[in-house]
Amino acid sequence: MSELKDLVIMKDGQAVTTSLEVAKIFEKRHDRVIRAIESKLTDPNFGVSEMFCESTYADASGKQNKMYYMNRDGFTFIAMGFTGRKADEFKLEYIEAFNKMESYIRKQEAVKQLPQTPEGQIRLLLESNVHMDERMTNAEEDIALLKNKSEIDSTQRFQLQKARNKRAVEVCGGKDSNFYKTKSRKVFMALAHDFKEYFEIPRYDALRKEDFNKAIEFVDGWYPSVLLKREIDEVNAQTNLDI
Repeated sequence: MSELKDLVIMKDGQAVTTSLEVAKIFEKRHDRVIRAIESKLTDPNFGVSEMFCESTYADASGKQNKMYYMNRDGFTFIAMGFTGRKADEFKLEYIEAFNKMESYIRKQEAVKQLPQTPEGQIRLLLESNVHMDERMTNAEEDIALLKNKSEIDSTQRFQLQKARNKRAVEVCGGKDSNFYKTKSRKVFMALAHDFKEYFEIPRYDALRKEDFNKAIEFVDGWYPSVLLKREIDEVNAQTNLDI
């Protein structure tokens, strides 16, 4: 994980990050991040000009190259296209970094504007605390939403795999059954197919965290089709199998 202080900086009194930092953290080519930003800037359907600010940086040879500063909205607009568990983790890092930098900026502004009278100072501090609580509540809700929308973690994948294996063995008739010994793959494939169809995902580990409990319930209550159930019963009823 990156240091939060490196993700978001203060520029002209605003919390921003750079296209360079986004490219590095999300392991994207910088020119492609630039292209993504400029495609939004040139599209008349998007009013995003205030989200980005063109600038330059010096590379190792001293050459000046294009880069962009972006505020929280600009980052969110670009990062929405980055998918996967690792990308979601970095998005959460950026949200936390933006929150911390914006909190710091607000505190600095509050100090500059403190009234000279003790009563005015107390009133302003109380108002600042109220606004800070509201902001932190909103930030916590944003983080919770992103966590729920991200893919399940390794512990949840393991739990889901155990539930899937347990249910498939039960449907086959147990590990000592004829069907499990000879054709269990059909049950695993049928369960996987129905699971992915129900949750509209391409693979098990693409399941969203918010659907994890529902997924466990689905697996525990899953039954094969009538035709597959009939085949299971027929195979298990056989006493002598040609294997």
